[in-house]
Amino acid sequence: MAPSLSNARVEKQEPLASTAYGTFAQTTYTGADNQTRTWESATRKTRPAGSLIDGVGIVAILEKESGPEILLQKQYRPPIDKICIEVPAGLIDPNESAETCAIRELKEETGYIGKVIEGGLGITPVMFNDPGFCNTNLNMVHVAVDMSDPENQNPKPELEENEFIDCFTVPLKDLYAECRRLESEGYAIDARVGTLAEGIEVAKQWKLT
Repeated sequence: MAPSLSNARVEKQEPLASTAYGTFAQTTYTGADNQTRTWESATRKTRPAGSLIDGVGIVAILEKESGPEILLQKQYRPPIDKICIEVPAGLIDPNESAETCAIRELKEETGYIGKVIEGGLGITPVMFNDPGFCNTNLNMVHVAVDMSDPENQNPKPELEENEFIDCFTVPLKDLYAECRRLESEGYAIDARVGTLAEGIEVAKQWKLT
């Protein structure tokens, strides 16, 4: 039989270890070449029943007279032992939409009040963060922050006791160069931030806009 991706399928999955937040398992699957193999991976346990996603990432754009700025965060991440440059993000609650989750998490983590951008750019298709290792996925939600709104003049985050987050902004046009600079200073760049920055540079390079 000729190899075909339509042959690929999971035969069974056996847990190897489990915690409150996830399971490490061995999957037995049939590959494109119709051969049986095994694969070890992680599975989140926090996704609410009936939800298609684990959470959201938030591209929050502050609308300023000098030009649009993206809201970023610095947060220490123990798995890589580095401070990571990230967009605001969070896990979705039961029966919560991606839009509602994004507005809630933005307010909690940064203090800013925003509105989801209308049209196709508002919410992206479901994205898988690292499908070779984990089933974690999300929607990226694009949010406009009106800086003329009095509530956004002195934003006050509502962080949980174990959350320590520093917020800062970068002109959107300078995001790629800023990622380079921050990396040179020892920060880790989250893939969502880096991919957005790269996309802006690709658009510049090939004059897509």
